[in-house]
Amino acid sequence: MSAKIISAILVLALASLACGFGIDLPERENAGQEVTESIAVANPQSEDTHLTLSFGAGKLKLSPGATDLVDGTVIYNVPDLKPEIVKDGGDIQIRQGDFQGLPPLDKIKNEWQLQLGNTPMDLTIKAGAYEGDLELGGLALKSLTVRDGASNVNLSFGQPNKAEMSMLRYETGASSVKLEGLANANFSTLAFSGGAGNYTLDFSGALRRDAVVTIEAGLGDLSLVIPEDVDALVTVEGMAVNINHSSSWSQNGQKYVQEGSGPALNILVKMSAGNLVISD
Repeated sequence: MSAKIISAILVLALASLACGFGIDLPERENAGQEVTESIAVANPQSEDTHLTLSFGAGKLKLSPGATDLVDGTVIYNVPDLKPEIVKDGGDIQIRQGDFQGLPPLDKIKNEWQLQLGNTPMDLTIKAGAYEGDLELGGLALKSLTVRDGASNVNLSFGQPNKAEMSMLRYETGASSVKLEGLANANFSTLAFSGGAGNYTLDFSGALRRDAVVTIEAGLGDLSLVIPEDVDALVTVEGMAVNINHSSSWSQNGQKYVQEGSGPALNILVKMSAGNLVISD
């Protein structure tokens, strides 16, 4: 469900309550002139750096290349969306402001374009209904957590992660999510959970160690892309799942095996219903 629909439902519900009980509704926010602000966060020089990006509706673009921890710009046209930077030692938060009144139903502009530095860090992204273009290759991520709502996201590791990632966790709603270059993330454990959506997990890149993957999804389409030279096992739990796989895979019951060399992928898929495609 889009942000506009959610906002409209909220406005109608509040209006109904106001008519029945005499409640004074808060004033609606107005979209105004666009404001462009620079974001610059210095390296905290901490042994444990935790960066959290809290983003609501809009467009979020991340890429490597910052000389400090974070560099970039934000563009918004509602004053309440002005971002805030909160620092507590090695814990850094960049968070979007909250609406003090009712949000405007349209004409909102909220765009973040941020570059991240190569400081070893734990990165958390919390987002709502948004569009995300997240290139995280070449960073030094020790862990990555993404939690978002109804979203359209492309997250990729175009270059190898410079740190060993203990956990990559992605939790989403009814979304369209594509994760690319996952072998480059250098994770030991990946946990993905989604609702009714369209999800692609592409494990291309250089797999440097054995990894365990758990995927939980509701009704939808799930595509696993695993290069044909990778040693991999996919176990599927779900009775109402239509499964298609390429010729490099062999099937034994609910287990699908691809013979390869080097580190191995062990993937467990739990789907309520839908379509699963395993390809190279």
